[in-house]
Amino acid sequence: MSEETTAAPGAPPGPAPLGPEDTRRIQERVRSLVRITSRYGKYRSGLTAALLRLEPGEAAIIADLERHGLDVPQLREVLCGAHVLVDDPELYANWRFDGSRERLSSHHKSVDKKQYPDLGLKGPLVREKLHGRTPHGGTWVQLEKTPAAMGHGFRLPSWSDVLHLVDYIVYRITKRNVGPWGLSRHVERRPMYLSPDLGVRMPLPRSAEAELTGALGALERDDDTTSLSPDLARRFPPPDRADTLAELVFRPGERNGRGLFGSSDVVVRETPSPAARAVYGNLPEPPRWVLPPAGQTSPATLRAADRELATVVRHSTLDTTEDQL
Repeated sequence: MSEETTAAPGAPPGPAPLGPEDTRRIQERVRSLVRITSRYGKYRSGLTAALLRLEPGEAAIIADLERHGLDVPQLREVLCGAHVLVDDPELYANWRFDGSRERLSSHHKSVDKKQYPDLGLKGPLVREKLHGRTPHGGTWVQLEKTPAAMGHGFRLPSWSDVLHLVDYIVYRITKRNVGPWGLSRHVERRPMYLSPDLGVRMPLPRSAEAELTGALGALERDDDTTSLSPDLARRFPPPDRADTLAELVFRPGERNGRGLFGSSDVVVRETPSPAARAVYGNLPEPPRWVLPPAGQTSPATLRAADRELATVVRHSTLDTTEDQL
C-alpha cells in the first residue's frame, strides 16, 4: 500500500514486518477461513474477488483475531461489521501498518484520542478497517462498508463521505452495523468479545448496593438459623460492620471481600514456579531397581499348542538353595 502512516507523536511503532514466506502462508490461511465461512449465509457480491487481492495487513488482522479465539461463525460477523473487543493491548500497535492513518470516530469516547488515536486502513477485504484502544486497555476493531476520509483538519466532504453517512442512516434504522459484506447485530453496546480478561472489575451501580448488602445480611441470618447449634451461633453473631458494602466490592490495597479468601486473586501467573523448580532440581536421584547379575543360564524352548518360543532360563540361588526360573 502506497499511503504513508500518520503516526501520533510518541505512538509506539508497529512490529517488524513478516517475511515473504510467512506473509504468503498467512494470506492463504485467511483465504481458506473466509471461503469456509462464506459457504452459508448471504454476502454482498465481490467477496471472492476481494480474497484474490487480499493484502498482508488485512490477512494479519484476521489471523490475529483467529489466534484470540475467532471461530467460523464469528468471522462471518466480523466481515459483516461486528464491533469486536480483544483483551490484548499489543494489537493496537501491531495493526499500525504502512497504510494506516488516523481517523475520527465516535467509538469509545472516554479514551484519550490524542494518546491513542483511532486508526483506519483501506483494503479489498476489510474495505475500511477501524481500530483503537478500549477504556480498559484492550483493543477494539470494526470493519466498515464505506471508507471515510474523516480526519483532523478541515476538508470538503467527498462522495465516499456521503456514502458513509448513508451507512450511518441504515445503522440507525436497522440497529445493525454496516460492514463490508453485510449487516451485524454486534454493535458497540453489544460487542463481540475475544480472549476476555476475567479479572476485569466493573464498578457496582449505586442502585444495586442496597439489594446486595441486604442479601449478604439475609445469608448470615440464615446461617444462624440453619446451624447445627443455633444456641452457639447466637453467642457468636456476625461482625457489626461499619461498611457492609466492603464485603462485596473490591478495593485495591485492602483485604476486603466475604470470607478469609473473599478478595484473594487466585490466578496462576506462571507455572512452574522458579523457586519450586530450583528445589526439585537439587534433589538427589531416586534409587532405581535393576536386575541382579544374570548368573548361570541355559537355553529352553516353550511349547503352547502348535507354537514354540525359544528363550533362556536363569538360575538364581536362594537361601533355600532351590533353583528358580
